Order: sequence, then C-alpha cells, then structure tokens
Amino acid sequence: MSQESKTVSYGGQAVIEGVMFGGKYVNVTAVRRKNQEITFLEVPKEDKNWVRKLRKVPLLRGIVSIIDSSAKGTKHLNYSADAYADDTLEPEEREKLKEKEESKWSLSMIIGVAAVGVLSFVVGKLVLTLLPVFLESFLFGKLFSNYILHNLIEGVIKLLLLLVYLWAISQTPVVKRLFQYHGAEHKVITTYEAGEELTVQNVQKHSRLHYRCGSSFMMLTIVLGVLIYSLVPWDNMTQRVLQRIVLLPVVIAISFEFLKMTNSLREVPVLRYLGYPGLWLQLLTTKEPKDDQVEVSIASFKRMLELDQQMENAPASNQPVRTGVLDPLKG
Repeated sequence: MSQESKTVSYGGQAVIEGVMFGGKYVNVTAVRRKNQEITFLEVPKEDKNWVRKLRKVPLLRGIVSIIDSSAKGTKHLNYSADAYADDTLEPEEREKLKEKEESKWSLSMIIGVAAVGVLSFVVGKLVLTLLPVFLESFLFGKLFSNYILHNLIEGVIKLLLLLVYLWAISQTPVVKRLFQYHGAEHKVITTYEAGEELTVQNVQKHSRLHYRCGSSFMMLTIVLGVLIYSLVPWDNMTQRVLQRIVLLPVVIAISFEFLKMTNSLREVPVLRYLGYPGLWLQLLTTKEPKDDQVEVSIASFKRMLELDQQMENAPASNQPVRTGVLDPLKG
C-alpha cells in the first residue's frame, strides 16, 4: 500500500443487499443478487471545479459534501432497489422491462434523482429539527421561561425521537439487513486503514463501529445544536422556529468539522472520548454482518480501489472508467 493511498479517507454507504464505496475518482456499488452473483454499478466522479474548491474551505466543505453525497448516494440506492425488485420478476417480465431499464438514466432522470436525494435530506433534517421544537413548547412551554433550559429539553426530545425511530425501523427484516451491510462497510474500511489484507476473516475481527460514520454526524448535530442555539436568545415561538432554520446550516457545518476533528484525535487517550456518543448511536444503525455480506463489501471496495488506480495512471483524455451497470441479469 503506497503512502499516498494511506492518506485517503474512504467512505461508503449501505444499500439494499449491498454496499457503495466512494473513491478519489469513482463510486462503486456492489450488490448480491438472488442467484448469489455480485453485480456492480460504477459511476465516475465528475465534480465541477468550483465544487472541488468548496470542499477545501472549512465549514463550507461540510455542507457541500453532505449535499453532494445525498444526491449521488440516491442513484446507488436506487440501483440496489431496482436490482432487489428485478430479482422478484419472472424472466419474461424482465425482458419486457429491459428496454425501459436501458434508457432509464437519461440526463433528466439523473437530475431528478439527485434533486430527490438533496430534497429528502433537507426535509428530513428540517423535520428532525422543528418537530422537537413544537413538542417541547407544547409540553413545557408554560412551565418556565429559561430559553437555555427549553433548548436542552428540546435536544433530549430530539435524541429520544431519533433513537425510537432507529430502533423501530431496525426491527424490519429489510432494514436489519441494511444495517448489517452498514456494519460490513465499516469493518472493511477499518481493516483497510489497519493495513491488513481484505479477507473475510480479517474483516470480521474488527469492530462494526467507526468514528467517521454519518450516524456520529447525526448525534453531533443534536449535541452541538443545543449549544449553538443557546448562543442566540429567542422570545417567542416564531423567533425560535426562524432561528432553528437560519442556524441549521451553521450546525451542520460545525458538526462536520467537529466530526473530522474527533476522527483525527481518536488515538489521543483523553480526546478520543469526544467521539463516543456517535459510536454509541452506531449500536443501533449497524448490526454484525454475515460472512456473505462482508464478501459483498470487500468486492465493492476492491473494485473501487482497482478503478481508482486505473484512473490515477490513465491519461486525463483516456479514462477507462465508464458510467454504467455491470449486471448480467439486466444486460
């Protein structure tokens, strides 16, 4: 492993019956099909220059990265969902839908999917931000006037809502398997960062928890949100709601930077504990994966590394990676 490759912080995302990994130049999703074959979706990264520049600006890079990953991640999640649905079709039905599948990813469709991904993130974040405000006001609004105490109780309600929601959805079979693949994704990244060979045996011995996880980010937005919202007093419900909406990007940006800091300091004996609340939340959002799920995660990561290496060595005008689906069942 080269020194340069060691400095790359790889990330991923669990999808239905598979895992997506993002490299320096390409995003790869591997999915386990009903016939036990592993198929891939490979999408080169084609960021605009201004996007790449914003990714280097502290605070702004957090917002840009999260919106970008929400947009791009939706396409990979849709691929896995389509593959899952495709496995339930009879051969005749699959043949009838083949032409539609081949023309599915038109430019307008790609833009539409990206917009849905961003919109889903924004709406979800607003709901998790504003619903606790109204619940706290309804339950405790007339009991006292200390706005900092109101903010603290609001944060507790937000955390409880998140925990109950995650626990509830984790009881469904599909989401439980999704969380197992989430655990497999973490284990593979940890194994790679440890410099070990990517085998099922090596991967399985590592923890399913990882400091750089999006689950840790959710926890940070709750904890830091209480502190940030308490810096700006409010006198009524209208001011309170507007303050939450206006400061939401600030909370996201600072939480992203704090997550990067806790990850970089995880080897420091005392400071490593800063990331523990996020790790505890991952006890809900990840499950111990089975060996066959780890195999899919390894396949995705290795394919991503292979394509990244190809694009690293290839001339800019002759990049070998193409946008497409490597799927024998869909043609």
